Amino acid sequence: MIGILLGLVLLIALAYRGWSIIWIAPICAGVVAVFGGLDLLDAYTNTYMQGFVDFTKNWFPVFMLGAIFGKLMEFSGMAQSVAEGIIKVFGEKQAIIGVIMASAVLAYGGISVFVVVFAVYPLAVSMFRQADIPRKLIPATITTGMMTFAMTALPGTPQIQNLIPTAYFNTTAVAAPFMGLAASLVMGVGAYFYLKRREKNLKKAGYGFHELEKDSEAKGKLIDKPPHILLSLLPLVSVIITLNVLNWDIVVCLLVGILLIILFSLNQIKSLIPSLNQGATDSVMAMINTSAAVGFGTVVGVVPGFQKLSDYILGIEANPLISMAVASNLMSGATGSASGGLGITMEALGQKYNEIAATSGIAPEAFHRIASIASGGLDALPHNGAVITILIVTGLTHKESYKDIAVVAIVFPILSLIPAILLASVGIY
Repeated sequence: MIGILLGLVLLIALAYRGWSIIWIAPICAGVVAVFGGLDLLDAYTNTYMQGFVDFTKNWFPVFMLGAIFGKLMEFSGMAQSVAEGIIKVFGEKQAIIGVIMASAVLAYGGISVFVVVFAVYPLAVSMFRQADIPRKLIPATITTGMMTFAMTALPGTPQIQNLIPTAYFNTTAVAAPFMGLAASLVMGVGAYFYLKRREKNLKKAGYGFHELEKDSEAKGKLIDKPPHILLSLLPLVSVIITLNVLNWDIVVCLLVGILLIILFSLNQIKSLIPSLNQGATDSVMAMINTSAAVGFGTVVGVVPGFQKLSDYILGIEANPLISMAVASNLMSGATGSASGGLGITMEALGQKYNEIAATSGIAPEAFHRIASIASGGLDALPHNGAVITILIVTGLTHKESYKDIAVVAIVFPILSLIPAILLASVGIY
């Protein structure tokens, strides 16, 4: 147990300093292995790499196609068109809600959170400038839209955090819709009012928008005449419909979206090739980062201390959905990845919770939704890859903006589990 704790603390501390999880994850796994009495070399070459490879085998097609889909949406100007259209609806003075909704729509449409950042950031800068809102709130505002309710709670979201549980509970992406909607309200509404209060307090203290040199660079990435918003929405809608109405495999759904973008952009076909290349390249890095985190969790899962930990979690004398939430949150926090942590949780405990669902009278859909929502809680600790990316893109630091990110991406998602579990306890899924 001490080894698990030391490995986790070391992983968080080194990632917080900006060290790549690709090489620090196996080192931290080594700490866990030594304290757990495992052979160090065998723990790396077999246990760690087996977890790494298995996750890559199962999810690389989704990572690659999702990254290509998002990059094509970005390059074609369709992501910009959707974001601009949504932001215009709310008006320039309502920058916070406009940016939240633009980020959420893109994320719910299946675009990777890493791509959403690049698509929305230039528009967020423009809106925050016009509304004179301190730019330190930009990361938390974008994060609210792309990394909370649209990623884990909204029924039907094609994000991987909502898809992983389907393989273990034999459910679909729309599992437990009422629980998901209740949690989404807590996350979205709670974060909005928090950010508005922060805006008010910061302005009262004399803070306003301040320019950075990179703002001109961000503006230069905008397309003068992006495609019409209705045309731009079609690829996003196609992914959602084929996944949730036609119940197609997510790989096929993403392929349909990609083909539609290419079809609508035939006049730029030669220029689309670099985007395909870039999307495929980006997916490899995202896949390796997540698989490295899963490898760490796999080593944690085989040491004797983890059995004691899992026994403790499963033995929580309360609604089993609470222990499910605790397990998913802890693993996601340990890896700094919602998908990585959820993958570990499902691999280690998914079958046990499926058995509990069969004997407890609680629908498997409820376990699916709780596991998904909980994966989006402690995952946003400082070493989370998306958190680091958004701070780099916005030119801000953990010290300047992480507090607000933590509130919207950790506090409210954890609080959102309460109404979801309460609904499930009275049989409303």
